[in-house]
Amino acid sequence: MVNNMKNNPQLNRNGELQHLLTIEGLPAATLRHILDTASSFLNVAEREVKKVPLLQGKAIFNLFFEPSTRTRTTFEIAAKKLSADVINLNVGASSTSKGETLLDTVDNLAAMQADMFIVRHSQSGAPHLIARHVAPHIHVVNAGDGRHAHPTQGLLDMFTIRHYKQDLTSLRVAIVGDMLHSRVARSQIHALTTLGVPEVRVIAPKTLIPACAERMGVQIYHDMAKGLKDVDVIIMLRLQNERMRGALLPSAQEYFKYYGLTTEKLALARPDAIVMHPGPMNRGVEIESSVADGVQSVILSQVTFGIAVRMAVMSILMGSGAGSKQ
Repeated sequence: MVNNMKNNPQLNRNGELQHLLTIEGLPAATLRHILDTASSFLNVAEREVKKVPLLQGKAIFNLFFEPSTRTRTTFEIAAKKLSADVINLNVGASSTSKGETLLDTVDNLAAMQADMFIVRHSQSGAPHLIARHVAPHIHVVNAGDGRHAHPTQGLLDMFTIRHYKQDLTSLRVAIVGDMLHSRVARSQIHALTTLGVPEVRVIAPKTLIPACAERMGVQIYHDMAKGLKDVDVIIMLRLQNERMRGALLPSAQEYFKYYGLTTEKLALARPDAIVMHPGPMNRGVEIESSVADGVQSVILSQVTFGIAVRMAVMSILMGSGAGSKQ
């Protein structure tokens, strides 16, 4: 186990989860442990006092180098429910604009007794760089880096699927939309395949599917009708307009015609299929409002479950062998 930290920066010397940077490479047992722990946190919101003291006295810094409302807010709520002290920093508009490097910023915050960094960055690999740089008692969670990964979103999606479908090993799951630019899709695919989902489909125009997609163990469809036939779970992806370069799509209206989820297209899936979306939704582009707000939609449940999953991740990381200061 001595070389684990070198080979996999997510693990400490004892093979415990030290950072959460990507789902890729994590064993199924680790993913299930996170999901099981999240289940135990679901009822916290129903208590009169909606907090547990697990991280009391710990300082968690939200380092968001690109805009986010939903992810940053759910991390903040999750940390506060664990009784941690949360510091939100609009780093993109402060330190880095003054010429300070990423690691300079991290070093200065670490000197303020930080215990954990939640990092979102437009550059793939930024959270990995920070994780390799910080002292052993500091933990790093990737809240989305470039096109690379968004592990907590992938985990909350797995939690949602398991909640409604129980057994993942008999499911057909379809991921629809802009996989080319989506860190969420990559995390979802790694999680689904690791947890034993036998059939993962990706449905998108050719221009929005990366060359590496087939090597990830998915079946690729360009026809929505064929791709949705008899699936148990439909995950719609947001069109990543801010990351697109060039004319990858003719128009939003054309995209909706062929790849937007409508009531008619949903009827091609199994009658008890659930509809998911990581948000924020572009209604009338990726998904019809009647579907987004319909009985098969579990989109709001994803948001609720996301708080429990992020509580689980933070509590597990803080409980690892390297979690206390020497």
